[in-house]
Formats: sequence, structure tokens, C-alpha cells
Amino acid sequence: MDLNKLFKAMMVAVPLMALGACSSTSDSETDANGSTSGSSSSQYGNGGIETGGAGAVLSPAEQQRLKEQELRRQNIIYFDFDRSEVQTENAEILLAHGNYLVEHPNVRVLIEGHADERGTPEYNIALGERRAKAIAKYLQGMGVQPSQMSVVSYGEEKPLDFSRSDSGFAKNRRGVLVY
Repeated sequence: MDLNKLFKAMMVAVPLMALGACSSTSDSETDANGSTSGSSSSQYGNGGIETGGAGAVLSPAEQQRLKEQELRRQNIIYFDFDRSEVQTENAEILLAHGNYLVEHPNVRVLIEGHADERGTPEYNIALGERRAKAIAKYLQGMGVQPSQMSVVSYGEEKPLDFSRSDSGFAKNRRGVLVY
């Protein structure tokens, strides 16, 4: 190894290390005990070391994409008792799923329909199917191709909540989008 190259590399590295060890507190901000005054340390919040940094600036299209990605993590659509209409509070979630499916025509989704345990098993299978089909119809209205969607009803067979309470029944009345 060439000693001149090593020496030059060390001369570049040494000033950088010294720069990293500099304090951001001036002598006037240090009291007799060597501690900094409250105004300076609160500015930096971490013992004189400034933390954080500038966040990435995203374009509106990137912000929308991230928002839709987050909404797609929400894949459960809840229904009112004995109803199969998609409620307006689910519009934003379904819009995110619909946009994703329209932009990715090769992606398929399974839409599961579920019901709570009240009612006969036959009725609940039919209700679960109506719920899943209502979600599929909503997505199809946004431009999602029918070939991208499959519908299945589990009726009361796969509850999320076994508590037999009103809140438990509400959790079980749902449609689920599974990719």
C-alpha cells in the first residue's frame, strides 16, 4: 500500500471527525457547572444535538397514491343489520380499492360476504352473498372489470367476534376484500 495515499486519506478524514465533535453551544450559554442554559438545549432537544431533518416533499400524485395504499389496508366494509347496501362512510375505502383495481387490471380480488348469527343459516348465506355482490357492483360502477372480482358468501360461518353482543354482531356483518 502506498503510504502517501494513506496519509492523504487520513488528512481528509481527520478534519471531518473534528467537525463532527464540535459543540453547538457557545461559551456564553454554559454556566459555571458546564451545563447549558435551558433555551439552547430545548432548541435542540437532545443534549445539544439537533435531531430530525427535512421530510421528503411528495407530489400530489404521490400523496394520493400513499393515501390509497393506506386505505387499501382497510379491507372490511361493515353493513347495517339485515341490510346489504353499501353505506356512504365506506366510499373512500372502496374508492381506493377501485382505483387500485382499475390501474392494475391483472389483479383479482375475492369479495367475501358475512352475516351475524341471527337468522337461519340459509338466510345468512343469501344475505352474505347480497353484501358481497353489492360491493362488487359498487366497484364495477367505478370501472373495475367483473373478471377481476370473485364473490363468495360465508354467511354466519366465519365470525370475527363470538361475544353475541350488539357490538359483536356489528363486527360480523361485513364484506371483506381479499387480494
